[in-house]
Amino acid sequence: MNLKQLEAFVNVAEKRSFSKAARELYLTQPTVSAHVSALEKELNIKLFLRNTREVGLTDEGEKLYQYARQMLNLEQLIYEAFDSDVASNSCIKIAASTIPAQYLLPDILSRYSSMYPKEQFELVESDSAGVIRAVSERTVDIGFTGTILDKKSCEYVPFFDDELIIVMPNNEKYRQIKETETGIEWLERVPIIMREQGSGTRKEAEKQLKREGIDIRKLNVVANMENTEVIKQSVKKGIGVTIISKLAAAEDLKWENVLAYPLGEKKRVRKLYVVYNKEYPRTKAVKKMMKIAETFNRMC
Repeated sequence: MNLKQLEAFVNVAEKRSFSKAARELYLTQPTVSAHVSALEKELNIKLFLRNTREVGLTDEGEKLYQYARQMLNLEQLIYEAFDSDVASNSCIKIAASTIPAQYLLPDILSRYSSMYPKEQFELVESDSAGVIRAVSERTVDIGFTGTILDKKSCEYVPFFDDELIIVMPNNEKYRQIKETETGIEWLERVPIIMREQGSGTRKEAEKQLKREGIDIRKLNVVANMENTEVIKQSVKKGIGVTIISKLAAAEDLKWENVLAYPLGEKKRVRKLYVVYNKEYPRTKAVKKMMKIAETFNRMC
């Protein structure tokens, strides 16, 4: 077993394709296949399940991937420790939950690219639980998330203050609610669209509702959705109200496609976090990305 074989295996696992992995590594496809076959023979296991469209990891392949990804990350750290030219061609792997990924990271990554034009990055969007799991398992270098979960290996650094608001259809019924109601008890009388379980937005929304004395069990949740844009379209169509980031609703509020209502008497702000694995040294790329993120709130 050697690092070249592990590198080929990891790229196939992440690209779900032998041909794409070969292009990424500037190798021929038979060479990549040979590296994987050598690993399978040495470990006496099957690493991939193949079909006509893509390849997927077996259970044994999943186990090996966790170790192999960590070994490649450590290889990169060694190069960086000695200022090797190889480190300058590094690719930082990022996982981000919906709100940071769609509404904040484009600006952060733009600044990163302008400051370090030779460096590359890969971005994977997931829910907050998935982001934190990826950081904990070291399948990514850094994460951006809307909540904190209890993972001993993870360190959270706040980088942005986000406000959650109630977003409503812009129709007579909800215009009247906005004009006459002074609290949020009326939420128990209307249909509500929630983000999916595992979403940082949902977790924080439930916390804030409890602070306002709302019994979540009494809410009429008519739908759980993953996609913020689909949620907003559903609100505009009158299906129900939702609780989402003010960032996500900004454009529709500007054009009065929807109405905003505060989530309680006090402005409810939640922190968005950069998360990294504190059990491993941070690469130079991660440190540079974190520095940009930590100054982002002040620059907006």
